[in-house]
Amino acid sequence: MLENLRTLGRVVRTLATKDPVTRVRRFYEIQSPDVEFAARTSRYMNVGYWEEGVTSIDVAGEALANKLAEAAGFKPDDTVLDVGFGYGDQDFAWLRDRRVARVHGINVTPRHVEHAQERARREGLADRADFRLGTATALPFPDASVDRVVALESAFHFHPRSAFFAEALRVLRPGGTLATADIIPLSNDTPRMSINSGPLSFVKFSLPDENWHDRRTYGEQLTEAGFGNVEVHSIADRTWEGWRRFQAARPADPAFRAAVDGSAVKGMANHWRDADLIKKELGLLDYVIAVAQKP
Repeated sequence: MLENLRTLGRVVRTLATKDPVTRVRRFYEIQSPDVEFAARTSRYMNVGYWEEGVTSIDVAGEALANKLAEAAGFKPDDTVLDVGFGYGDQDFAWLRDRRVARVHGINVTPRHVEHAQERARREGLADRADFRLGTATALPFPDASVDRVVALESAFHFHPRSAFFAEALRVLRPGGTLATADIIPLSNDTPRMSINSGPLSFVKFSLPDENWHDRRTYGEQLTEAGFGNVEVHSIADRTWEGWRRFQAARPADPAFRAAVDGSAVKGMANHWRDADLIKKELGLLDYVIAVAQKP
């Protein structure tokens, strides 16, 4: 009960925050990691890429990170800048599996930065993994200093996303690539404030109006920023429904029930109970992989 009250207090504090950067940081401090990642093997924070037979969000989360790496065209000698990296699971996977030379990570949430920094030290990767506080619209890197800039389900937060595109272009070397996995509406005609279900509250409260636009506008903004070879394609059919099914089933999962107290189980069940509304609102959303190249 005490933790529920604390969570409610964090929600109220977040909603009352006017500054967009502080609001995003507080949004990611609402949920206790002990509940959010209970009975899981990773700390991926994306909705996942749900191929046939995948039932675990940990597997789906890494699959989405791999989709983004493939889209960005990672090579072993690359220096990668990951903007809005969450807890950094994808960065460690890219260092291990893609063998990129170095990963820099920027994030506005101290909890995430501290976790990633500690993991880098623990795994002996501090010389190849640099995680720090910072914002997407004022990247603390010199011009033409990185080969790839990526944002794994984070760019929808950036205020505005178009300013991030300009910063990404600046820090990329000529021929470098920007790749995002991102949440947008299917249509510009859908009012953002019409999204009302609890699980999609982040769309209403942590996604600014300036970023509420469809695939066509997304591509136009990349082109206007100075990028070439722009591609924006939907993977919505492999993201939203798999994520919804997994989350809705968690309250009945014995491993989850054993890992958290009864109030957390009840709270999650209530959060996901209106399946019809959630599915209806997910039908208004797109999920895209966008790729663009610096000339």
